[in-house]
Amino acid sequence: MTDKKTSDNTSAENGGAAKTSADEGPIARRHFLLGAGTAVAAGLAPAAPVAAQTPQALPSAPSATEHAFFAAAADTIIPADELSPSGSECGVATFIDRQLAGAYGTGARLYRDGPFPKGKPELGYQLALTPREFFRAGVAAANAWTRKTYGKDFDRLAEKDREAALKAMEEGKAPFPGFTSTMFFNALLQISMEGFFADPIYGGNRHLASWKMIGYPGLPATYREEIRTYFGKKYDKPPHSIADFS
Repeated sequence: MTDKKTSDNTSAENGGAAKTSADEGPIARRHFLLGAGTAVAAGLAPAAPVAAQTPQALPSAPSATEHAFFAAAADTIIPADELSPSGSECGVATFIDRQLAGAYGTGARLYRDGPFPKGKPELGYQLALTPREFFRAGVAAANAWTRKTYGKDFDRLAEKDREAALKAMEEGKAPFPGFTSTMFFNALLQISMEGFFADPIYGGNRHLASWKMIGYPGLPATYREEIRTYFGKKYDKPPHSIADFS
């Protein structure tokens, strides 16, 4: 994983937060997020929002066990600190629930007729599973491994053990049936970043927390007048989401 603040200079530019021992941990206090944030927020195209429905109301929604896993993973990858609330407080688990319950989760835009030979890593996802099936299998495998290793499901582990467990998955050291734990970790990291940086209408980025953190202005596509006004100055207007223009 890369760092949230890719260098000491970047850290200084984002408020000069001091580097602590926690920054050196297996899951490095979400240091990877700042580098990816603006690109994800600007280019993300999630499935259609389902804001009017709760995940539990949808027939293919993640179970309570799966939701608990996603919430614990989000809080481990994106812990609460001086920059933002935790991942679950920002709605990351809700975002994941909704994505997996919708068209993305059923693989509506994926070619799924096979064949499905084992491909090289650079070829990307090559499994016959839908994203919904893949994450369900991954959560089950992760919980089975943490029960064997730590005696508890992932969401019941202490923070340091959750960090160690995710690090083991990232490095492929947790044996998963059917696919590698690295593949699962990478998919979990990707969808967690999407949930943290997507427009709040999709369930994550609650109260625009991540956009405020990185200074992303939000939905408006043109800032001609603002550029004239704020050239060489800090842009201090609040960000705007899709809901602000609906």
